[in-house]
Amino acid sequence: MATAPVNDWNVPKKTTGLVLFCCWLAILAEGYDVGVLGAILPALAEYKEWNLSPLALGGLGSYALIGMLIGALFIGTLSDLVGRKKMLLASMVIFTLTQAGAAWAPTPELFGIFRLIGGLGMGGVIPVAAALTIEYSAPNKRSYNYGLMYSGYSLGIVAAALAALFVLPVGGWRAVIAIGAAPVVLIPIIWKFLPESLEYLESKGRRSEAKALAAKLRIANYRPVVPVAPSGAQVADPWWKTITTMFSRKYLRSTVFFWISLFCGLVLVYGLNTWLPSIMKKAGYDLGSSLTFLLVFSLASAIGGLLLGRAADKYGKKLILVVFYILGGLGIMLLVFPNTMVVNLLFVAFAGVGSISTSLVLTGYIADYYPAKVRGTATGWALSFARLGAISGPLIGGWIAGSKLPFEANFAIFAGIAVLAAGAVAMIPKPQPEVPVTAVDPDDATVSAR
Repeated sequence: MATAPVNDWNVPKKTTGLVLFCCWLAILAEGYDVGVLGAILPALAEYKEWNLSPLALGGLGSYALIGMLIGALFIGTLSDLVGRKKMLLASMVIFTLTQAGAAWAPTPELFGIFRLIGGLGMGGVIPVAAALTIEYSAPNKRSYNYGLMYSGYSLGIVAAALAALFVLPVGGWRAVIAIGAAPVVLIPIIWKFLPESLEYLESKGRRSEAKALAAKLRIANYRPVVPVAPSGAQVADPWWKTITTMFSRKYLRSTVFFWISLFCGLVLVYGLNTWLPSIMKKAGYDLGSSLTFLLVFSLASAIGGLLLGRAADKYGKKLILVVFYILGGLGIMLLVFPNTMVVNLLFVAFAGVGSISTSLVLTGYIADYYPAKVRGTATGWALSFARLGAISGPLIGGWIAGSKLPFEANFAIFAGIAVLAAGAVAMIPKPQPEVPVTAVDPDDATVSAR
């Protein structure tokens, strides 16, 4: 779909808010499931029935991430082919129900299998929610709205940390994981209120459905903007072009540096999410204090996502991302030094903003950078490649813990990765403007843009 000028944006704020809220709920549930392993990792390390080594613990943290790699790859692409709403709901069904299975699992192998299957859904939610958020947001508010929607991810991690603080002592780690299955009750609500993507309906030639949905959503002066043949038949690219567009000459360099920067970003997010409580415990803090570090890390990133999103809309995504990846790396590195609890919490907050907040703005940047017809695919494939970084993060922490290196090595390595992410973002070229696309509606000769 051609991007409408800000002054011509006709999607009601109520509709945008409804889409953001539904996607926020899905991301909140996913954030809990992603963050819960880091929250219970110290308890799993002490669980004598399984007797897990540090490297085995890191491996458990990677099972879900392998599933997320596959889920982002296929579900993101399927959202461009069979519909965003269906794929968002299917993803939620998968990762909520498998949380119940992980809570029950009698062996670490079964636990890992449930986390692996659940990861398929967790990986699929983000590219679909990203595409829906971008499509229903005004151009000058897309980064902010994406940050607002994606704050659910950080708040989900906060909820996991709080559950560990209050439920872990009385119910054990299984009860903390079982809470992640509760959002299954949200699925009928999201099914009822979340609209399908108008861009998806147009791209599939379902014009009458798109017009009916636009009328239901009270979108004034809505006109389709997908090109049609003179006969009125829908022009559709072959399915494989959904994938090859991002590797075309026009987008190849962008794709490479988006993938590298997001890879580094997810190394930070998942490495620190999984190991931060254990690292801080090794540094001399008790379990309650180390979980507080995870709580501050996640809460700061939720607030930071909103601030960075607004700043990115105003000053440009690339500038904000480069600056805050560097600041995040600095915050991580400064944790090496012996400081007061308050000062260390401040550095942890910088680390959260410079890892989670920056990576979420970067994901929104990707979704907004590519053409609408490949938006879910481009975002999903970038996230899928980046899952290799997400898988590496917990393994890096486990390798450091198992190799008897000083705990300072964690901070030095993760800080260096943040700087590398900043460098990759700096190499992303400016987006080339799309040729404006208009469509002649066979039922109305008026040409317009949403």
